[in-house]
Amino acid sequence: MTVMALALKSLKNRRVTALLTIFSIAVSVALLLGVEKIRVEAKNSFTSTVSGTDLVVGARSSSLNLLLYSVFHIGNATNNLTWETYQDLSSDPAVAWAVPIALGDSHKGYRVVGTSDAIFQHFRYGNKQLLSFVEGKPFNKLYDAVLGSTVAQELGYIIGQDVVLSHGVESRSLQNHDDKPFRVSGILAPTGTPMDRAIMISLAGIEALHIDWVNGAPPIAAFSVSAGKAEAMNLLPTSVTAYFVGLKSRIAAFRYQRKVNEFPQESLTAILPGVALGELWQLVGSAEKALLAVSVMVVIAGLMGMLTTILTSLNERRREMAILRSVGARPWHIFALMITESLVYALIGTLLGFVLMYGLLFAVQPILQSNLGLHLNITLPGQFEAVLAGIIVISATILGAIPAWRAYRNSLADGLTVRL
Repeated sequence: MTVMALALKSLKNRRVTALLTIFSIAVSVALLLGVEKIRVEAKNSFTSTVSGTDLVVGARSSSLNLLLYSVFHIGNATNNLTWETYQDLSSDPAVAWAVPIALGDSHKGYRVVGTSDAIFQHFRYGNKQLLSFVEGKPFNKLYDAVLGSTVAQELGYIIGQDVVLSHGVESRSLQNHDDKPFRVSGILAPTGTPMDRAIMISLAGIEALHIDWVNGAPPIAAFSVSAGKAEAMNLLPTSVTAYFVGLKSRIAAFRYQRKVNEFPQESLTAILPGVALGELWQLVGSAEKALLAVSVMVVIAGLMGMLTTILTSLNERRREMAILRSVGARPWHIFALMITESLVYALIGTLLGFVLMYGLLFAVQPILQSNLGLHLNITLPGQFEAVLAGIIVISATILGAIPAWRAYRNSLADGLTVRL
């Protein structure tokens, strides 16, 4: 009988203890690999949210705040910039394109983004991919709305369905724009970015919603403007929240940024998205490293549990070892048996850990997508995961050498001695 077969039979006789040890290793491995997977995919999701955009311009604020509300739709803007300022700055000779956005409304917790049709021509995400449609088309009428994939999926909306927008960004608003319903004209393909959770309408549509509002207050019934009347009115925007800029040459980025930051008419801020994303990731880097450190400690605890289990069972197995010696097993056979048991624990525990990790990733993927707009790209294990698994197996084997050496040193006479 080979050492491996003997080790498997020995573990079978101690199946309850063996299964608990394997499960503890599996949970620790799943936690370590899962944290690393989520960390990498979260970083990729953050960095792929916007690509091909050279600058983001908004009212004077911190770079992180501007990035969060304009790109990730988190938080609120400190102020708006006037339409005249937008036109002035976007007409700079260095600007190839500009996409304005107006925020402040929502629908059942999903942000409404007022913008121009230029967003479908110039805004890019991921590997410089343009926004695409699974159904319908961009808005071309005043009351058309384009839904992100998550919005359409979660709310069950289809093309042609009416959507009533709300004032403010609360999930339950008491001020609905019931008099001016929008109609779904298109549904975007999934992007894995906050665009999946957005409802896009035209800037004119934003103006139509608030044409009869005064200082942020809803209109009195006698002075309200109907949807039909609004269509006949001049709906030129008065302000926008921010705008994305694409330059003809990236060399001009710093010059244009300085021009915006020193703009005399309004207090503005221009940020480089890549730099701001780096700052954002550094901000959460400490928590990320702490979580990774905890995961490593959990793996170490799992391996130490394996070592404790094997060491604890040594005294109970002294007679087993003595019998093996009496039937011809040499000391190195005993050593190999104990090492093999540790290897089996590590291999099965690591494989089960991978299974648990992928099961959990598939379970949390839709939750993270719908609640945080974070898309986890679940792929096959790569080189890093293979290296981690190898380190865990090797570490378990090295730790297994401790009880193996003790068993190796037990003599045949000691194994047969009955202790009172």
